[in-house]
Amino acid sequence: MTTTSLAPLLVGLFWSAATIALYCGARWVNRRRPRWWSSPLTLAPLLLIGLALVLHVGYSEYIRGTHWLVTMLGPVTVAFALPIFEQRAVIRRHWPVLLAGVVTGNAIAMLTAWGLATELHLSGVVRLSLLPRSVSTPFAMTVSGDIGGVPDLTAVFVVLTGICGAMLGELLLAWLPLRSPLARGALFGMGAHGAGVAQARRMGQEEGAIASLVMILAGLSNVLAAPLLAMVLR
Repeated sequence: MTTTSLAPLLVGLFWSAATIALYCGARWVNRRRPRWWSSPLTLAPLLLIGLALVLHVGYSEYIRGTHWLVTMLGPVTVAFALPIFEQRAVIRRHWPVLLAGVVTGNAIAMLTAWGLATELHLSGVVRLSLLPRSVSTPFAMTVSGDIGGVPDLTAVFVVLTGICGAMLGELLLAWLPLRSPLARGALFGMGAHGAGVAQARRMGQEEGAIASLVMILAGLSNVLAAPLLAMVLR
């Protein structure tokens, strides 16, 4: 193997190792200082952006070396079946409320994203990429690809949504009369997906379980609705 052909491999290994190392470092910080800003979803990307700026590396070069990490999100989706099975008793007890909340939350998230993107005169591809921003990354990227968006761009929107939702979630709870673990957990699971689940778990075990369940149900409903959504939008 020549030096020229070896260089892309080394670059890919470097960025893969850097991504994993910075994510692990962010988790270590978050365990010791559990704040919204120390969430791995917030801290790890910021550190990676800083490193890329220092090394003068663009996104295209970074994603070429770490695309295998994105590919692994597909198999991870299958693992979401386990929490659903574990929370089957909760689903049986509260399925009408959960169904109504997930359908309403998904509809509001999509309509507001589409409406704001239209008002800002964003391109059609960006609007389609923005549409599934309110569900977990594996589901969102699948839906984005099915409806004609750019999955990588959708992943960025998902992370930004999670960060903002985690920041604003506690502020909203101070103003909204939500006292039950079901309502509080559902707010974080629907509004901030993965980052919201982490925030809900800090509030209580039941809130965290509900947030996880709502996040998963929202993602599944988006994936199931993607073919119909694609027909409507195209």
